[in-house]
Amino acid sequence: MTDSPSPRKGTRTTEPAPAPSATMALLVVLFGSFMDLLDATIVTVAAPAIARDLGADDAQIQWTIAAYTLALGAGLITGGRLGDQYGRKRLFIAGLAGFMVTSALCALAVDPGMLIGMRAGQGLTAGIMVPQVFGIIRASFSPAERARAFGAYGAVQGLASVAGPLLGGLLVDLDLLGLGWRTIFWINVPVSILALVLGAKVLPESRSASTARLDLPGALLAATGILLLLLPIIQTETWGWTWAGYGLLSAGIIVLALFLAHERRLAARGEEPVFDPALLRIRAFAVGLGASVLFFGGIGPYFLTLSIYLQNGTGRTAWETGLVILPYALGSIITSGLGVALAAKAGRALLVTGSLTIAAAQLVLWAAVKDGDDPGYWLLALALLIGGLGLGLAAPVLVNVVLAGVPARNAGAAGGVLSTVSQIGGAAGIAVLGTIFFTTVTGSAGTAPGLPGYGHALGVVLIASAALYLVTALVMLALPRTAAEPAG
Repeated sequence: MTDSPSPRKGTRTTEPAPAPSATMALLVVLFGSFMDLLDATIVTVAAPAIARDLGADDAQIQWTIAAYTLALGAGLITGGRLGDQYGRKRLFIAGLAGFMVTSALCALAVDPGMLIGMRAGQGLTAGIMVPQVFGIIRASFSPAERARAFGAYGAVQGLASVAGPLLGGLLVDLDLLGLGWRTIFWINVPVSILALVLGAKVLPESRSASTARLDLPGALLAATGILLLLLPIIQTETWGWTWAGYGLLSAGIIVLALFLAHERRLAARGEEPVFDPALLRIRAFAVGLGASVLFFGGIGPYFLTLSIYLQNGTGRTAWETGLVILPYALGSIITSGLGVALAAKAGRALLVTGSLTIAAAQLVLWAAVKDGDDPGYWLLALALLIGGLGLGLAAPVLVNVVLAGVPARNAGAAGGVLSTVSQIGGAAGIAVLGTIFFTTVTGSAGTAPGLPGYGHALGVVLIASAALYLVTALVMLALPRTAAEPAG
C-alpha cells in the first residue's frame, strides 16, 4: 500500500466530501424534519375547508391545530431521553412510522373528534422523531462536516415555511381525486415510506452512555396540567364560563404544582427530571421562558385567524391565501441569516428589534383591515413581509441568547425545555387569541358576518397581538446581550 501524494506547496486543499452513507442519512432525517415543519403550517390554510367538510365548529378548528403543537411539545419532553436510552435510529424510525400512520388516519377522519385525536398522534410521534435528528447528524458526520449538515437543516426549515401555505393551498384547490383537504395528509405517506426504507439501511445507531431512568410521570403530569388549562379557554365559545370551566383551570394549576413538586423530589434524589426546577433560579432562563411563551404564542393564532379572514371573509381560495402568506416566509428567510450572523455581537438587540418589527407589521395590517374592506394583495403582502423580516431576526437566535446566561452544565437541559415551551406557547396562543377571534366574529353579526365582521375580528386580534409583541420586547430587554455559541 502506497502513501497518497501530499499536496504541493502553494496548492489549496479542500475538506473531504461526506461519505455517501452520511449524505443519505442526512437526507432521511431532513425528510422527517420537513414533514414535521410542514404539518405545523399546512393545516392552517386548509382549516376553512376542513370546517366545511367535517362540520367542525370554531373550537374544533382551534383544537385541530393546537392538538398538534401541544402533543409535539409533550413528545419533545420524552423523545430526546428515549433516543439517548434506546437508540436514536430506532426512535427516529419508530417516530416516522407513527407519523405516517397517524397522517393516514388524519386523511381518513370521518368527524372532527377523530381528526383532532389523530393530529395529537401526529404531534406526539413527531415529538419522538425530531429530537433524534441532531444526534443522528452528529453520529453521521465528522466535526468539520457538521456545520454544513446543520446548515442544510436550517435551509429545510426555511423551505418548509414557504412550502406549507403554498402546498396546502394548492392541494386543497386541486381537489385531487375528489379528496380535497385530505391530500395534505396523504402526501406524508409515500414520503414516509421512502424515508423508512432508506433510513433502515443508512442511518447509524447511537445512544447516550447515561443510564438515567425516563421521568414518564413528570412528562404526563406536565402534559395533563397544560391540557386542563387550555381546554376551558378554547371551549369558551361553546361552553361559556361556568363552574366547570373554572374547575378545570383550578385542576390544571393543581396538577402543574404537583408536577413541580415531583420534579423537585427527583432532583433532590440525584435523578434526572424532565424539568429541573433549579433552572428557574437562573435569571436568564426564567426570563427566557416567559419570552419564548410570549413570542411563539402570537405566531400560530396569527396565521389561523388570517387564513379564515382571507377565505371566509374576502372569499379568496386556499391557493390565493397561500400566495398572500408567502411574503411572510420570504421575509423570514431574508433576515434569518443576518440574525444568526450577528447574534454573537447583538443577540438581545436582534430579539427586541424583531419583536418590535412584528408589532409594527400587526399594526400595518390592522390599519388595512379595520374599515371592513378587502385591502387587496399588495397591502396585505407588505404587512406580511414586514412581519416575516421581524420573525427572521428573532426566532433563530432566541434560544442561544437565553442559553448565554445559563451555565454550560445546564445548557442541554435548558435548551430542551425552551424548545418544549415554545410549542406550548404556540398552543396557548391559539387557545387565547383564537378564542378572541371566533367570539368576536360570532358577536359581530350572527353566524355569517361577512367581510366587515371578519375584518373587525381580525383587527381585534391584531391589536392584541401587537400589544403582545410590545410586552415581549420589554421582557427581552432582561436577556443576555449576546448569544451563546450554538452547539456543534
